[in-house]
Amino acid sequence: MSLSNGREYLAIPGPSVMPDAVLRAMHRAAPNIYTGQLWEMVPGIVRDLKAVARTEHQVAMYIGNGHAAWEAALANVLSRGDKVLTLATGRFGKGWGECAARLGAEVEVLDFGLRAPTDPARLAERLAADPDHAIKAVLFTHVDTATSALSDTAAIRAALDAAGHPALLMVDCIASLACDRFEMDAWGADVTVAGCQKGLMTPPGMAFVYFNTRADAARDRADCVTGYWDWRPRVDAAEMYLYFFGTAPTHHLYGLRAALDMIAEEGLEAIWARHDALARAIWAAIEAWGAAGPLEFNIEDEGARSRAVTTLRIPKPHAQKIRGWVEDHTGLTLGLGIGMEEPGSPSAMGYFRIGHMGHLNAQMVLGALGSVEAALTGLGIPHGRGALDAAAEAIAGAAG
Repeated sequence: MSLSNGREYLAIPGPSVMPDAVLRAMHRAAPNIYTGQLWEMVPGIVRDLKAVARTEHQVAMYIGNGHAAWEAALANVLSRGDKVLTLATGRFGKGWGECAARLGAEVEVLDFGLRAPTDPARLAERLAADPDHAIKAVLFTHVDTATSALSDTAAIRAALDAAGHPALLMVDCIASLACDRFEMDAWGADVTVAGCQKGLMTPPGMAFVYFNTRADAARDRADCVTGYWDWRPRVDAAEMYLYFFGTAPTHHLYGLRAALDMIAEEGLEAIWARHDALARAIWAAIEAWGAAGPLEFNIEDEGARSRAVTTLRIPKPHAQKIRGWVEDHTGLTLGLGIGMEEPGSPSAMGYFRIGHMGHLNAQMVLGALGSVEAALTGLGIPHGRGALDAAAEAIAGAAG
């Protein structure tokens, strides 16, 4: 007998749960790629992608994942030997810097550790030490998917402006777009990168690079750009073939169109509010468990936690056992901890992550929390009581 039979729930930080409407839109024969419906809907997809990022600037679409978006963005603005400063709050902040290094950039890491957001004051100090403006770009991760740290984009922009520094502000929104509040133009991002598989609720396979006129001016002198990564032919293309430098990701476009329709129908402000409310229900349960047990938040300050993913710490080997227990006995898959070992300091802590992004509602959250509580009980891991009550109260309060 197994209690995990039935519909499984993938509560990881991407790929997120795919809505039935998206899957139905993709379930079709291969379409005509030269004319007709597919071609006609692409300009509307571009328009609505801009609306999700809150920008009036350009967006280039690529076939690829978040790493493809990283490389595409960098290739269009960097020349070999350029100095790049990457602000790291976890594995993915460092990863984007590593991508720049492979393109021939000189990369400096400003590391904020694994348990804190970016500190704009430290950035200001570093910019003050660069009077010749050797730094050409600042790579900033809005939400690091590994640590769940949420950093303040507008504050980073303000630090650049206060220093009078011309470096481009390049923002990784792969985990956060359409989950955590993000406003590209109002907050001053020059480049924004994202993928389709998280808040945009479409199976992995499409990457997006948003860029403003300052970033496009850097494209004029960039010697890392190649024909494939070049964003200019992909913007306002005369043919769909040029949007993608080859055959379009036909079925992803149908799925993305359905997802963008769902986002427009709910409204971006309502989506941000839903993610905030559901995240707070999860946090309420975790606080209750941690009151009398070893489970704790990786990011203690709730203002610095993402509304899309929560990373949790617990002594080894509890994290692995919890993930295995809920998968085997309840049909729930939790995210594993990645990139969380401090260099040179083997940690006695294990990690797991709860993804709460995209196509998500209250009953899914309460079911996931109930599964985790069953695991804590079944494994004999000490924990505080009343977690589900606390989550239900948070949801009831948000519902009014």
